[in-house]
Amino acid sequence: MLKGIDPLLTPELLMHLSAMGHGEWVAVVDDNFTAQYLSHGKPVVRLPGNSLARVSKAVLSVIPLAVDVAQPAAYMRVCAEPADHLTPAHQAVVDLVVAEGWTAKRVEGIERYAFYDKIKGASLIIQSGEATAYGNAMFCKGVILN
Repeated sequence: MLKGIDPLLTPELLMHLSAMGHGEWVAVVDDNFTAQYLSHGKPVVRLPGNSLARVSKAVLSVIPLAVDVAQPAAYMRVCAEPADHLTPAHQAVVDLVVAEGWTAKRVEGIERYAFYDKIKGASLIIQSGEATAYGNAMFCKGVILN
């Protein structure tokens, strides 16, 4: 255990988050996501039994969002729903970004297959235990200034 570090952040996960540079993306995906198949050899860390919101909160407790990216946070939109439709899991991600001092407009809803394409560029995939369909999000790491 480390003082001041969210206990959900395992040593393996902290190592991968720390190794990421600014401008790199981390994906937090649901329990049904085919993470191993879509990881293309990138690390996959599993945190079963934890919601998208809980895992995202832990991740955002140690990495800042990129200020030089128009929308440094994203979620997978629900197919056959209007573009502005938010599930409770998506709303939780938006709320976390707003709690970081950003506006909700900095969170992008991405169509399902476009999300699959975007995740190919992620440096790390964290598989949560989120049971909600489309309970997937991505975050772009910003610069950490001392």
